[in-house]
Formats: sequence, structure tokens, C-alpha cells
Amino acid sequence: MREISVQEITEAVAELCIQANKILPPNLEKRIAECAKLEQSPVAKAVFDDLQENIKVAKEENFPICQDTGMTVVFIELGQEVHITGGLLNDAVNSGVAKGYTEGYLRKSVVSDPLERVNTNDNTPAVIHLTLTEGDKMKISVCPKGFGSENMSGLKMLTPASGRDGVVKFVVDTIAKAGSNPCPPIVVGVGIGGNFEECALLAKKALCRDADERNPIPYYAELESELLDKINALGIGAQGFGGTCTALYVNVEAGATHIAGLPVAVNVGCHVTRHAERIL
Repeated sequence: MREISVQEITEAVAELCIQANKILPPNLEKRIAECAKLEQSPVAKAVFDDLQENIKVAKEENFPICQDTGMTVVFIELGQEVHITGGLLNDAVNSGVAKGYTEGYLRKSVVSDPLERVNTNDNTPAVIHLTLTEGDKMKISVCPKGFGSENMSGLKMLTPASGRDGVVKFVVDTIAKAGSNPCPPIVVGVGIGGNFEECALLAKKALCRDADERNPIPYYAELESELLDKINALGIGAQGFGGTCTALYVNVEAGATHIAGLPVAVNVGCHVTRHAERIL
């Protein structure tokens, strides 16, 4: 049995909050550069230049890439041979979020109640997803999620008769309705299957998958490609000014479901869909 202290978890989460908000994953930055070269609209090309300059300045000057530093989503894969010492896991994660957002001078955007709207002043609580795994390690993934794009997400309980075509239509319609609101070029996470809450979690996991990692199942890899083509054919373009690149990439995650259901969720991310991870 390996021991990991809550202090170590708190420090890791704090550092990941700052890192994720200031430095994009390299494969996403690379994808933005690739799409900038492929873009055919002169206006959109100029927007891409601005986006890339913003990413560069944020990294060099130690600034957040976006002023909306998000609500913090934390995925934890905890090995069953790990014993956490000194306190509770959730408390350690939230302490890390509070530390990271305070010491990193990141905007604190979380309110304690959805109707009373009182700011917690430290960006807690985080949204925490815990999965038990084999081994004696802990993987922590911190994914700050801005709400300009989160608000454009959608979920629909389709019937099995809707099939693949129904899934494609719902995803594309969701992005068409979003328009310029999620600050395109966007990243699209799609969850298919499970039940009402599980398909939304699948979509979030899909959104946080790396830009260059396709679904290992050929059927779903092909669906990712089809959805990307159809979304880019909408012509929304960078920041809504029109163009050939509305989405940088589309990730799909699927899971088992009920014989009477076909749940589909779309989680939309802006061009700075951020995440950082560490293994303890």
C-alpha cells in the first residue's frame, strides 16, 4: 500500500490549475496552427493570427490565455493500492483549486448557489470525477471550463430509431445554433449512450481528450471525421466571421445503453479548451 498525502494532492492541483489556464496543450496549439494554414477566408486568417499571438503572449508573459478561467473540472484516476493520508480527497482537491486560483491570480467565477449567486471567492467547489483503477498511482487531470462555450452544450434523449443520422443531425444542429457564442474555432466533445447523466459525462471526457487522439474504434473514428466535416461546412468560422474552420476537432465517446434509449450529449469547448495532468 502506497501513501499519498493530501498536501501533495493540494500542491499538484494548484500547480495544474495555473498551468492549464496559462499554457495550452501542445497538440491543441499545433492543431490551431494547422487550421490557420488551411483557412481560406482572409478575415478568418487574420483572426487566427490574433488567436496565436494571444497564446504566445500568455505563455511568455505568464497571463491566463482567456479572462474566463472557468469552473474547475477535475478527473482523478485513483489506484486501489493508494492510501490517502492526512484528510479527505475532495477537501484536498478543493484546497488546491483555491490555492491555484488565488496565488495564480486567476478569475474566480464560481457562485455557491445557482439562484442566490454569491461568489465563493476562491473558485471552489470543483466538479470532481473519481475512478478507481489498478495500481499504486494517482492521475490528476485539471480541466478549467469556461461558460461561454459550456452554455452552448446540449443533451437529447433520442430513440433508437433515430440511429446514426439522428445523432449527426443533433450534433450539427447544436453547433449551428451556437454560432459565434462559444468563441470558435471550437472543440466538440460528443457522448453517446449511457443514461441521462452518463452521456453528459462521456461528452466531457471526449472534450478533454487530446487533439491528436482519435477514437480507437474505427466506426467512431469515422463518425468523428464526418461530424468535423459537417460542422466546418456550416461556415461559422473563427470568432463567427465566416470561414472554412469552425471546429478544430471532434471527439466521440460511446457507452452501453438501454434497449429503449439513444442518449446524446454535446459538450462545446472554445479554441482554448484547456487541460493539464500529472501522475503522483
